[in-house]
Amino acid sequence: MRLAILMKIIVLLATGIAATAIAGDNKPVTLEDRFSYGLGLKMGSDFKTRGYAVDPALILQGLQDALEGKEPKMTMEEAQAAMMELQQISLKKVAAQKKEEGAAFLRENAKKEGVETTASGLQYKELRAGTGATPTADDKVKVHYKGTLLNGQEFDSSYKRGEPAIFGVGQVIKGWTEGLQLMKEGGKSRLFIPSDLAYGVQGAGPAIGPGETLIFEVELIEIVK
Repeated sequence: MRLAILMKIIVLLATGIAATAIAGDNKPVTLEDRFSYGLGLKMGSDFKTRGYAVDPALILQGLQDALEGKEPKMTMEEAQAAMMELQQISLKKVAAQKKEEGAAFLRENAKKEGVETTASGLQYKELRAGTGATPTADDKVKVHYKGTLLNGQEFDSSYKRGEPAIFGVGQVIKGWTEGLQLMKEGGKSRLFIPSDLAYGVQGAGPAIGPGETLIFEVELIEIVK
């Protein structure tokens, strides 16, 4: 969970929206109860996904102190610093694990027929040979593409949006910049992009986590003059 999102949650709770205790397996009924329980569920799920080691009792204590207007046991600046530090530690831990998984995948993938590996670590497989010109880093191109994670989860697709994308070859992630310059107009390739040539430790929003290796199917329609 990004720091900004967590701070928004704290602000919402501090405005006076408090959870009513839910006994046993009873489901929350009122809007306030559903909101409160859902908020806790979302926070817990995000913490677990990102590998945050948290103490639920201290989370509850912090919420109660804020809601009841008690003197906090640490300043907001100290809280922000702690959250940012934990976020960075967690990001690096998850990124290292994902990079290791990606490296194992790429080692095996390199053995497959038609897969080429460049000096940077980018892997590509030509799916359809192009017959036109090859773009340079200074060109703009029109492409159709689909992006997936190693588990097959799709995170972006120009095909689903119903129109190709236009952008500068040198204005995208390194793996795209290099991969596009290995293609010709009319060609189609599959790019296997290690995290260092993609979004690195930070990832990109909720869809692409830290250290993710990405797979793109890219169709180079034309160089935009």
